Amino acid sequence: MDIYRIKGGKKLSGEVPVSGAKNAALPIIVASLLADGETILKNVPDLKDIRTILQVVKCLGADYDFDTDKNSLRIRVNTVKNNEVPYDLVKTMRASIYVMGPLLARTGEADVSMPGGCAIGERPVDIHLSGFEAMGAGITLEHGYIKARTDALKGTEFKMRGISVGATANLMMAAVLAKGITVLDNCAREPDIVDLGNFLIKMGAKITGLGTERIEIEGVKKLQPVTYHVMPDRIEAGTYLIAGAVTRGEVKITGATPEHVSACTATLTDMGFAIDSGKDWVSLQPSKSLKGTIVRTLPYPGFPTDLQAPLMALATTIPGINVIIETIFENRFTHVAELRRMGADITIEGNVVIVKGVKDLMSAPIMMSDLRAGAALVIAALAAKGETEIRRIYHCDRGYEQLDKKLTALGADIERIKGGGL
Repeated sequence: MDIYRIKGGKKLSGEVPVSGAKNAALPIIVASLLADGETILKNVPDLKDIRTILQVVKCLGADYDFDTDKNSLRIRVNTVKNNEVPYDLVKTMRASIYVMGPLLARTGEADVSMPGGCAIGERPVDIHLSGFEAMGAGITLEHGYIKARTDALKGTEFKMRGISVGATANLMMAAVLAKGITVLDNCAREPDIVDLGNFLIKMGAKITGLGTERIEIEGVKKLQPVTYHVMPDRIEAGTYLIAGAVTRGEVKITGATPEHVSACTATLTDMGFAIDSGKDWVSLQPSKSLKGTIVRTLPYPGFPTDLQAPLMALATTIPGINVIIETIFENRFTHVAELRRMGADITIEGNVVIVKGVKDLMSAPIMMSDLRAGAALVIAALAAKGETEIRRIYHCDRGYEQLDKKLTALGADIERIKGGGL
């Protein structure tokens, strides 16, 4: 397996463009199954997860061409020919569950293997299934497969027991072709959900309430394929801002939406970094006076759980004490042990992490355990003294497009070594 070899201590400087949002592109790609014809998606990042979901839609009968140089994707749907997504395609990525909504809406049948993905705690799909049942589907679990059947989905009122980005997206996709009006309460407000909703509206769906806790969808008989530009990735933008911060560099993130990273930039400001922004860019500069802060992960517009691990890596280098409270996932601290190997002073008490800043992080052989934990280790290595080798970097390939090349362009000393580790 490939590894990263990073020589720390280089200040990052310059501009870095943000790729399209993975968490918006995944459900949008699946939503293309809702209409026959050719859908053209622009600003689609070339990621391992994108490649996986494309294999999923191909398995269901779609065809596609992906121009990775232009980040342009063409998806052609003549008809949905299959209603089963096998384990081999879904074992590495939870977003495969998204196909249930479109499959039920178009064919009335969906057989999807229980999804895999990052091991960051319990992430049940029962909210998805309860919503489908409320819309008239029958659900069974057989031999590791979720099987759903319906004669016709019907509009309903459904309140999700917890805020779920995945369930909100899945139920929206199911409801757009259902008979009648569907009202979803306690919805996720993430920009990725708004982007999916805007894509569906452009296809001809009738949706109101995007960006609020209550979304109303009036079912239509048919949707049309469209051309659509995927929003920028707010998690990638936040990650590069944090990378600049950990090296005390000056970086500018371009092609971003400042509002989408406001929770991250507010936290960096609290720590003492100088933030500036324009219509589609955000910049960071260091300060001589840095201090710890308290951060609590929350659903959007709160601080995103996907930036908790990268922020913790930064916190290890900030004088004083930082307190990080994880409220979304109960097992999202797999990066802590590896940061400690680099000299970090971190204490875990339940869902609370106390980070005492150290003078220097030291290089060490370390290993990624999931996507965002992997980003945290890269950030720590950028600041560490010496040369750090990071293994299992395929985790970062799932969510960061050309991570090593973008960091190199900012002045990092990072090398991807092919087949360099187990």
